[in-house]
Amino acid sequence: MVMLENAKQTIKDERERILAEKVPSLQLSGLSVQDLQSLCKELHQKIDVVDEERYDIASKVSKNGTEIQDLSQKVFELKGKMKRPNLKRVRVSADAMLGALLGAKVKESVDFKANLKTVKKEEEKKEEVTDWRKNVDAMSGMEGRKKLFDAGQ
Repeated sequence: MVMLENAKQTIKDERERILAEKVPSLQLSGLSVQDLQSLCKELHQKIDVVDEERYDIASKVSKNGTEIQDLSQKVFELKGKMKRPNLKRVRVSADAMLGALLGAKVKESVDFKANLKTVKKEEEKKEEVTDWRKNVDAMSGMEGRKKLFDAGQ
């Protein structure tokens, strides 16, 4: 704790010493209004120069930060890539595969063919192909239309 306080004090003393060297104290007493205005203009010019330098340094720092981040991402990607091993083909029965997928749920072997539904196909009705000329004579008149109506129902 004492060492930390001593380190803080030395940093503070060093800062004050450097500021005293770089920035001389202002002697404002005895100056005319004209001299004060010129002094203010000089200080404003110096502030502008320092601001430009600060902005340039901040932009360099941000550019370097993004570059460092990109490079660290590339390093991470290069470290993370691994070669995939060649997979070997393994023959597994359906029961073993279900056991591996479903775990303890399947205790008895599952017979897939027994669970399949059987579908009976109905044969399509084929209309008899007859000579249409014989049919025309039979269907002529009202009786033929009645037969067609009855056949449709």
